Amino acid sequence: MEIDSRAVVDKGAQIGNNVKIGPFSIIENNVIIGDNTAIGANVYIASGTRIDKDCKIFHNAVLGTIPQDLKFEEEETTLEIGAGTVIREFCSLNRGTEHSGKTIVGENCYIMMYAHIAHDCIIGNNVVIANATNMAGHVEIHDYANVSGLIPIHQFVRIGKHSFVGGGYRVPKDVPPYILAAGEPLSYSSVNIIGLKRRGFPRDVIYKLKEAYEIIYKMDIKISQAIEKIRNEVEIIPEVQDILDFIESSERGII
Repeated sequence: MEIDSRAVVDKGAQIGNNVKIGPFSIIENNVIIGDNTAIGANVYIASGTRIDKDCKIFHNAVLGTIPQDLKFEEEETTLEIGAGTVIREFCSLNRGTEHSGKTIVGENCYIMMYAHIAHDCIIGNNVVIANATNMAGHVEIHDYANVSGLIPIHQFVRIGKHSFVGGGYRVPKDVPPYILAAGEPLSYSSVNIIGLKRRGFPRDVIYKLKEAYEIIYKMDIKISQAIEKIRNEVEIIPEVQDILDFIESSERGII
C-alpha cells in the first residue's frame, strides 16, 4: 500500500493490496477498497462504500455520503462500485436508502467530472456517463449505455443497454435499448448504428432492430399495437425481444 501521510484512514476500513491513497483523502470506517485501486487527493469516501479492485478515483470525488432524500433516517446502506471503474474529478455518489439498500455502479464504467449518481441508482457494466450528468434517485442505466454531458435524468427513469443519449437533453421517460436519443423533448433519432457496429453487432441484427423501431416510432399506431405488429411481422431475435421486454416493463413510459 501507498498511503500518503497526510491522508486519514479509519482503522475500521478494509484496504486491499497495492492500494494508493493520495494526500488529504479521508476514508471512513466500514469502507472496503479492493486490490490495485488508486485514490487521488482530497477524496472523501464515507462509511458504507464498497470499491472493487482496479478502480481509479480521481481527486475531490465524494463517495458513499448519505442520500439527498428527506425520508432517509440513517439506515445502514451501501454504495457498491464494480471492478475497473473510473470515477473522475468532483463526482458525487450517494449510498442507497431503505428502498433497495444500495446504490450500484457496475464494472468498467467511466464516470466523468461533476456527474452525480443519486440514491438507489443502478448503473450496469461498461457504462459511460459524461461530464455534469445529474440523476435523481432510482435511475437505472443498463450495460454499454452512453450518456452524454449536461443531462438531467428524472427519478425512476431507465436507459436501455447499448443506447446513446445526446448531450444537454432532459430525460423524463425511459430510453429503449439500442437507440440514439436526441432533441427537445427527447425522442427517438435512430438505431445507435455506430455504437452497435463498434461492438461487433452483425448487420442483419442491426437491420432487425431498425425494422422493429420503424414500427414503434414511424407508424401512427399505439405502442400496444406496435408490439403486436412486431411479434407478428419481425423475427424475434434476442435483441428484438430485449426491446419488447423493456417496453412492456416500463412504468414511466418510453420517450
